[in-house]
Parts: sequence; structure tokens; C-alpha cells
Amino acid sequence: MKQNQTSLSLFFIGFASTLALALPASAEMYVAGTAGVNFADRINAIGGTGPQAGVPDLDPAQNPDFDLQNSITFGAKVGYFPGHSWYGIEGEVFHTTPHLKELPPTATLPADPGIHLRVTTVGANFIARYPGRTLQPYVGVGIGAAIAHIGATTTVRSDTDVAAAWSVLTGLRAFITPKIAIFGEYKYTGATFSFDRAFGPDGGFSGNYRAQHILGGLSYHF
Repeated sequence: MKQNQTSLSLFFIGFASTLALALPASAEMYVAGTAGVNFADRINAIGGTGPQAGVPDLDPAQNPDFDLQNSITFGAKVGYFPGHSWYGIEGEVFHTTPHLKELPPTATLPADPGIHLRVTTVGANFIARYPGRTLQPYVGVGIGAAIAHIGATTTVRSDTDVAAAWSVLTGLRAFITPKIAIFGEYKYTGATFSFDRAFGPDGGFSGNYRAQHILGGLSYHF
């Protein structure tokens, strides 16, 4: 997992450097750091995978959602707008740890009091903004890949899944100098994870992950 995150970081830095060199003089580019809070929703539509498929306690119609803990979110962005236009694209990577509070018992396994969960998302957003010189409200939609990892416990094995992810976002950017801006952002993200080896030979589980992020950050514009 650490190797995956290091590779993603190096790719992100290389992408930003290449994009900066390739930009025409009239284009606008920025790099930004962001941090905030993940007000995690629940993992819902729980279902068993492998030998756990069809087990009553993991039936989505009967099983309660899995509660998640709120956590810190942090990440980085690189954006590109052609000239001083109202639309652009943005690449981003962000990381959060919305640990599972409890995994209820199944027909074959006891309850688990808590499971560590890490989610790293790499994505691209389409951004629409008001291109003001001082204030820039914006909205966006994005797609990407979410890398989720659960830690090992007495009942669950360590497992990793890479799933398609989506996001919607809105925010406000305020320039404090011609090149430096601060921003606040709300982001709603989702993915469907399948931890097929979570219960070893007994299979695993899948579910829909949803999270709300309140973020702030600082951006530098070229």
C-alpha cells in the first residue's frame, strides 16, 4: 500500500511538471494543497462475496449499514484553465481514514469491534467557475480511482480493493495576492468496494462507500 501511495505521488508531481512546461503563455495553471474533515456516511448495501454470498446476515435487504468514523482528509491538486476562461480541468489526490466502528456478526463469524480503513483517491475533475479577479465561486464533477485498504483484526484479514470513484464539489476561491489564493470546498464522494478476501476462505463483503468532505486550502497560480 505504501508503494502504491508513493507511486501515485510521484506520478502526480511528474504530471504537474509536464503540464507546466507544456502550457501556452495564455493558459492558467495552479497547484494547491488541501486539508479538512471527512464526515463519513455509512457503508451501505452490504453484501457477501465468495462463499459469503447469500449469507442472511450479509444480505443487503436485512443487514444494517456499517458505521464509519469521521476523520482528517488531506491532499493536493493541479489545475488547468485555457486563458481566463470559465471552465477547466483539475487533477487531484486525497487521503482519508474513515475507520469502521463495528462489523456485526454473521452466521459464521463473531462481531468485530472496529476495523482500520484507509482510502486514497486519485481523480480528475471538470470545473466550471466565475473567472473573477478576486473571488471565484466554482462547481465541479469528477471521476477517478479509489484505493481502499482494511487492516487485519482477530476476525478480518487485511485486504485492498481498487474501485471506480466519483465526486461532486462546490467551493469559493479568494485571491490574497495576484498569484496566491485561499479556498474552501465541499466535496461529496462515492465508490463501491469489494473486500473479497476479508474473511479468508469464507469470502468477504462489499458495500457502497459515501463521504462528505469539508476542505480548505492554499493555491499558487502560474
